[in-house]
Amino acid sequence: MTEKMILVTNDDGIYTDGIYWLWEAVKDFGNVLVVAPDTEKSAVGHAITITKPLRTKHVNRRGGFSGYAVNGTPADCVKIAVRSILKSPPDMVVSGINYGANVGINVIYSGTVSAATEGTFLGIPSVAVSIDSHHPEDFKPAMDITQNTLNKVLEFGLPDGTLLNINVPDIPGAMIKGTRITTQGNAYFKDRFEKREDPRGNIYYWMTGELTDPDLSGNTDNQALKDGFISITPIHYKLTNESFMSDLQSWGFNE
Repeated sequence: MTEKMILVTNDDGIYTDGIYWLWEAVKDFGNVLVVAPDTEKSAVGHAITITKPLRTKHVNRRGGFSGYAVNGTPADCVKIAVRSILKSPPDMVVSGINYGANVGINVIYSGTVSAATEGTFLGIPSVAVSIDSHHPEDFKPAMDITQNTLNKVLEFGLPDGTLLNINVPDIPGAMIKGTRITTQGNAYFKDRFEKREDPRGNIYYWMTGELTDPDLSGNTDNQALKDGFISITPIHYKLTNESFMSDLQSWGFNE
């Protein structure tokens, strides 16, 4: 296999275990560049930085892991890697391994998925990988499906504007039942805000909540996790509801 250039990023930050094990999973594909946020940037969505300069810092970790920490968002990391750090575009962008599933509506909030989306914007086949736990102990199932997916994408390619969103259940690998190709479901966090008061009498709020899934059945990403399957969802960034356009035309805006 011809050596490939793989760009690795995430939203949890360059110093986390998740991105280290992602690097371990893809390093044998060829040259790997890691460019990731210098601190956690979870749930920043597709934000980019336009009001301050981006700064990079070279980072070395164990086993030969080497990359750049950026004081920006996951999308910033992909942009600066492709437009400035690399001399030519990478063959793939892989984002993860994220702590916590990115399913349902939460895909919109996800910095992990947004990094892969940015790669897709730039015409680069891209994949996002997450584990359904904020304290995962075993990264091997996520590493294995990442390697398998990269081989498939490098062989078959992806349609224009499409990325793959992979979610892995947090169960022992031997208990995982297989892989499902799924749709993005409607699972969402039912938010609530805890009202508190600081020692000076100022009111502040902490957002909390729990995942709510209105999809009682069906071939959705979150349902696959519940059933013990790895979920792979092809998603795209084009948001136009084309099926509604003719109805909208009938509203008579030009009358």
